[in-house]
Amino acid sequence: MEEVKVVIVGAGPSGLATSACLNRLSIPNLVLEKEDCSCSLWKKRSYDRLHLHLAKQFCSLPFCEHSAKTPVFMSKSDFIRYADDYVLRFNINPRYCHSVESANYDEGKNRWLVEVKNTISGEMKLCVSEFLVVSCGENSEGFIPMLPGLDNFNGEVVHSNEYKSGLRYQGKKVLVVGCGNSGMEIAYDLSNFGAHTSIVVRNQFHVVTKEMVLIGQLLLQYVSVSEIDNLITVLAEHKYGNLSKYGIHRPAEGPFYLKDTTGRSPVLDVGTIEKIRSRAIKVVPAISCIKEEVVAFENGDQQHIDVIVFATGYKSTASNWLKDYGYVLDNNGMPKNNFPAHWKGVNGSYCAGLSRMGLFGVASDAIAIANDIEKAISGV
Repeated sequence: MEEVKVVIVGAGPSGLATSACLNRLSIPNLVLEKEDCSCSLWKKRSYDRLHLHLAKQFCSLPFCEHSAKTPVFMSKSDFIRYADDYVLRFNINPRYCHSVESANYDEGKNRWLVEVKNTISGEMKLCVSEFLVVSCGENSEGFIPMLPGLDNFNGEVVHSNEYKSGLRYQGKKVLVVGCGNSGMEIAYDLSNFGAHTSIVVRNQFHVVTKEMVLIGQLLLQYVSVSEIDNLITVLAEHKYGNLSKYGIHRPAEGPFYLKDTTGRSPVLDVGTIEKIRSRAIKVVPAISCIKEEVVAFENGDQQHIDVIVFATGYKSTASNWLKDYGYVLDNNGMPKNNFPAHWKGVNGSYCAGLSRMGLFGVASDAIAIANDIEKAISGV
């Protein structure tokens, strides 16, 4: 048995940020990570051409701004270097290859009992803590919807967290399912490498540039969301025109309003729209069924497909091990409490990185959690 003041589950950006904030306050903490490295989603489960969608000033972790030499929109390798430097700078010591098997709250002792498995040796250990921080994120496990006939598909099925590059798909007929930022960028990457690419578009969404979003973020402190949405919509219409004839429809609500109220981000165009206009990427409606290598769509069209890439998001796996789930999270693995008190549960439980506000939200959660734990310890 090992006793520690705070157990943090997950060594992604939110776990690292929370540990750094606690270290600055001299509060002992233990970061448990099932993978063999920190930020495993970035290092192992992201595609090669990935860049941060937001400007660097909105993507820093607590007490560590990016340097002037850092590109405005950081690449995957830029951010990984930054995260690794952050671990060293703030003396964070994640315990890698340690999978949390269960976490229960003992009301008699007012302590969290966390069962941990060393995935290399198989050894089990009990960690006892006063506070528990769930920081394994909403991107724990790739989600693939159960489509009719998918089990009998003769081709290759890939989730976006396994996709690296379009190089290995040259000349193949590839269908991307999911029209968010990952799906649109993967479709672009596939087309660049010579794949015959189609993308399923079921929902309405805004198409903007990274620069437009940056303008909106900088204006937020001065004008209302509705005024920003009006401006960004005008800029987007001027750049892209009416995309409805290509199968892309804009919602009635503005992009910043939708982000605030639903967590849905606009699509930040990296060149995909031009390829859709030129028919290098074909937009198709929802899938009705799959029969071996043939995919049928709701409009009656059919395509022979070699590969299906699912950019359909992730699901939380916290419910697999967090037995007292309702203390901090709802049934969907998201915060039980509404923003801005979303990060705090009961009985010393917290969640970090689930505000749907990107790395800016991660930093805000980590600071709030560390300060709250300090107050609880001091009795303030």
